[in-house]
Amino acid sequence: MDRFLLFTARGLRSFGFGFSAVLIGLLLEHRGLSPFLIGLALGIGLAAASLSGLASAWAAARWGRRPVLAAAGILMGLTGLDLALASQPLLLVLAGLTGMLGAASVDLGPFASVEQAVLAETASAARRNIAFGRYSLTGGLLNAAGGLSATLATTPAAATCFFLLYAAIGAATAGLPLLMSRGVEHEAGAPAFGRLGPLAGLAALFALDSLGGGFVVNAVIAYWLHARFGVGASLLGPVFAAVAVLQSLSYEVSGRLANRIGLINTMVFTHLPSNILLLLVPFSPTLSWAIALLLARFVLSQMDVPARQAYVVSIVPPAERAGAVATTGAVRGVAQSFGPALAGAAIGAAAFGIPFFAGGTLKIIYDLGLFFGFRNRHASHERG
Repeated sequence: MDRFLLFTARGLRSFGFGFSAVLIGLLLEHRGLSPFLIGLALGIGLAAASLSGLASAWAAARWGRRPVLAAAGILMGLTGLDLALASQPLLLVLAGLTGMLGAASVDLGPFASVEQAVLAETASAARRNIAFGRYSLTGGLLNAAGGLSATLATTPAAATCFFLLYAAIGAATAGLPLLMSRGVEHEAGAPAFGRLGPLAGLAALFALDSLGGGFVVNAVIAYWLHARFGVGASLLGPVFAAVAVLQSLSYEVSGRLANRIGLINTMVFTHLPSNILLLLVPFSPTLSWAIALLLARFVLSQMDVPARQAYVVSIVPPAERAGAVATTGAVRGVAQSFGPALAGAAIGAAAFGIPFFAGGTLKIIYDLGLFFGFRNRHASHERG
């Protein structure tokens, strides 16, 4: 029952994040914010989502995981009400301070560190890899559905209604954790953060991967397809919807593969081929070749996500799991926050394929570093 409640909250939240990511910029523009202020609001939201996990991990160690997850739902509700009802630019820009703006990845925010620690408690060691795969699958599919639902917001009034729905989703996800059993909690009085030494090298590699990812965000890829082949929105929409579905389905495969070959091998042996495909995309002679390479790349590129999550929570003591997720997530988020500046340079050079070469090269360095640095360090539930 605890895992069912966790997955339900995850799915509802991901659905809200899906339509928020599509509509937030349009809503802020309609409320009169300049492009600079829109960018500032999104930047604040991304930074807060990245760093709030540290605060929630500390709070969970002090007051318990269930109250912290409930508080994250309340913050989501307040964010939705702010965006739906506020008209003052300052209030709209500061909406992202909650860490629940929805502009970031579905695995960043004040909920992420605690939620993944709870998941590790609710799944047996033998089922942990599968559980994290389905956790990512649930988030991915509902996030894609939320993004597609945003096409119904054809007027500013409709967009406002979507953010009232966002507030209602926050209220629902605030209530669900309170129904969980005490079994999801950790040892009382244990510190949230242990020694950071074992995580330092791993966090540095994750930061490198996120930095590389800043060059090849979907917006840059979409622009490159437009600049190179003249593709319009009518084709880009279905292509990226297919990308979201393929990524989500790959999460289920990831958990099963990790059971067979191990978590680090799953991260590296799926991620490395995806980055080789990324390097090949600029050489595509036709649009069909480019889309085929991109789809093949996206089938593999996110399979490391559930494996990474399961690995991080399984190399530290149970009481420190939330802190470990928060620490690595914050480092990844800070590296990712360079994305706006990098994307500006990358988009300007997109027609020449430079973003693909830069992003792919950094990610391959990450893959090799992860393999040679951690291949002999197994998670607690893996056999040596």
